[in-house]
Amino acid sequence: MLINRDDMMELTRRMTTSRTSITRIAGCYIDSEGYIDGTFNTNFLKLSVHERSTKLEVAKAILFSDTNENLKQYKFTDNSKNNMSMWKLLNGMKSCGLKNDAMMETFYEIITERYKTNNEYGIFVFHDRYDVPMKASDKERLGESEEVYEYLICAICPITGDYEPGVPEWGFVYPMFSDRSSDIEHIGIFNRNKERPNTEIENLLLKNE
Repeated sequence: MLINRDDMMELTRRMTTSRTSITRIAGCYIDSEGYIDGTFNTNFLKLSVHERSTKLEVAKAILFSDTNENLKQYKFTDNSKNNMSMWKLLNGMKSCGLKNDAMMETFYEIITERYKTNNEYGIFVFHDRYDVPMKASDKERLGESEEVYEYLICAICPITGDYEPGVPEWGFVYPMFSDRSSDIEHIGIFNRNKERPNTEIENLLLKNE
């Protein structure tokens, strides 16, 4: 099943400092030896305008990437949805709006075990609630809401300067936004290097290991 780029574009068009509905950002910084060097977890709107703009570029890079090339959609199997699965953890993170620090720590530890690099990097996780407007058959906005699409964006970025994120190397959006609706059966996984994707994390997300 291929990603409809129009769905992704609908989300990215809202990612400006004045229009964003992102509620929270959480994450951590990882040193060159692979250890957590600090964490953060805050209301997104409490960031400065500059910080919001910088972090929005990170989130947008995942959704705005080449669909079905750098950003591909994958289906969770029944085996990947048991009580100890990453699917269960992602749904828990989404439901609490990233406010459960213990859950976030677990997520960071799992990712750092699988993401291999000799460079410092950051894990950035965004929580958003998009009030999806209804559209007429001619695609004109009607104004009324069809549903609230609640989702996560995760990005792994090299760290430059004073803990500033560089261009994302890997990430995901969960659940997928398909046909303008939430799809918890699928996840969109981003790899900047599509020729050498990070299969270790991909397998972790899609299977129970």
